[in-house]
Amino acid sequence: LSTLHLKDEKTKPDANGAVVKADDNVEKTEDEEKEDRAAQSLLNKLIRSNLVDTTNQVEVLQRDPTSPLYSVKSFEELRLKPQLLQGVYAMGFNRPSKIQENALPMMLAEPPQNLIAQSQSGTGKTAAFVLAMLSRVEPGNKYPQCLCLSPTYELALQTGKVIEQMGNFYPELKLAYAVRGNKLERGQKISEQIVIGTPGTVLDWCSKLKFIDPKKIKVFVLDEADVMIATQGHQDQSIRIQRMLPRDCQMLLFSATFEDSVWKFAQKVVPDPNIIKLKREEETLDTIKQYYVLCSNRDEKFRALCNIYGAITIAQAMIFCH
Repeated sequence: LSTLHLKDEKTKPDANGAVVKADDNVEKTEDEEKEDRAAQSLLNKLIRSNLVDTTNQVEVLQRDPTSPLYSVKSFEELRLKPQLLQGVYAMGFNRPSKIQENALPMMLAEPPQNLIAQSQSGTGKTAAFVLAMLSRVEPGNKYPQCLCLSPTYELALQTGKVIEQMGNFYPELKLAYAVRGNKLERGQKISEQIVIGTPGTVLDWCSKLKFIDPKKIKVFVLDEADVMIATQGHQDQSIRIQRMLPRDCQMLLFSATFEDSVWKFAQKVVPDPNIIKLKREEETLDTIKQYYVLCSNRDEKFRALCNIYGAITIAQAMIFCH
């Protein structure tokens, strides 16, 4: 990440750790902007070990406006499999976040429904789509059933950690990483039920190398769509993967922002979707990085600062603490 520009006192810390704008004279190249988005998203995941609930309100646009709108206030209301509920509580989630309250009933509905959701890191969206994948996977079937695309290797690993933690009570469940450097023999079929990876490698595994039979995929997740389209080639690769999937495959797309380019991309990838957007109570500037971390003692504060300074390059920073 480029220099941390802190400008005037009008900007307020965002409880979501959202990105805010610096002064307009700072210009960035396309590569710098791509690195900004990916590093920002990864850092948000690293510094939030626990879910910080947001003050943002959720706006839901249903595919069928005549159908009743359901939300939940507890994970028990979702009637999850016991092993999955056990995994949720073992991760420290006591109740659904705002986006989970509305998204989970849609993602777990029968028949499956497609979803486009605006959600930043720290709102519980990774746990939400992981829960959706785990609820539909059949551990006894030894072939890929759920496919998740991440824009970078590091983000794929972070999502993989959530899958491993939440699926800890499914002993037969296995996870494969479709990332550059993970070499398999040509024509080999993989037995892992969930595959997470970057678009280029996943496309190779589905088409050229045929490690994955895309027609058997039940759930397709595209995470960090705004970061994805900032990387050359990822947009076209993601669309090519989506076109290989069966018509009844559930499509879930998540993005922190919904600029026109992201929205056009989302509409190509996710047909006939439900839509969830966050109503921002306060708009902040896009390129000043602000992080809000809840710490209970001095050691946690020190670890949080180490995570931040270890993940990004900081020339100037202001740290507010109690």
